[in-house]
Parts: sequence; C-alpha cells; structure tokens
Amino acid sequence: MSALTEPRTVARLFRVVALAEAVTWALLLAGMFVKWVLGTSEVGVQVAGPIHGAVFVGYVAVSFLAWRVLRWDLRTAALALIASVPPFTTIWFERWAARTGRLPLGETVARTAG
Repeated sequence: MSALTEPRTVARLFRVVALAEAVTWALLLAGMFVKWVLGTSEVGVQVAGPIHGAVFVGYVAVSFLAWRVLRWDLRTAALALIASVPPFTTIWFERWAARTGRLPLGETVARTAG
C-alpha cells in the first residue's frame, strides 16, 4: 500500500497542510498590513503571497486526496474546500474533522468517515 493511500498518513498530511495554510494566511495578512496600513514596504506581500498561494494549492490538492482516501462525503469535502477561503478556517475544519472521526489521527482508523 502506498503512503498516499494510507488513511493515517493522509490525515497527518492534511493536518500539516491545514496548519501551514493558516500560518501563511497570517503572514500574508501581516504583509498586507505593513503595505496598506503602514505604507512602508511591499516585501511582506511579495514574499508571503506566493508562499501562501503554493500552500493554498497544496491544501486543495490534499483535500481532494483526503476526500478519496478517507471516503469523505460530498458535504465534508465541500466544507474542506470552503474552509480554505476565509483566514484561519482550515484550523477550524481540521479540528472539526478530527473530532467527528472524519480525520483518523489516532491508533484506530475508521473505514468510512463520511
């Protein structure tokens, strides 16, 4: 079995990417604050923007992978994708998914989580 078809591996990867997406949102927002409110530098946006964009694309890809491997229903997959838009919502989704058994992080792996 490939690592990317192992539910616990996909769940851990999803957790890492969800956290990274939120962290890069924070960096981008800080860069936007410096650029637009303080008006002192565009470097924060120039650096954090592409990083956040790449992590965002990674989050979307891992969400599709999780949908398939973890057998999420359409509602869960849609929530995961929608959570990528507002800042920090990926953290909320990840915690909700773990709490409701949709993200098997412990020793026991649920066969169907949707």
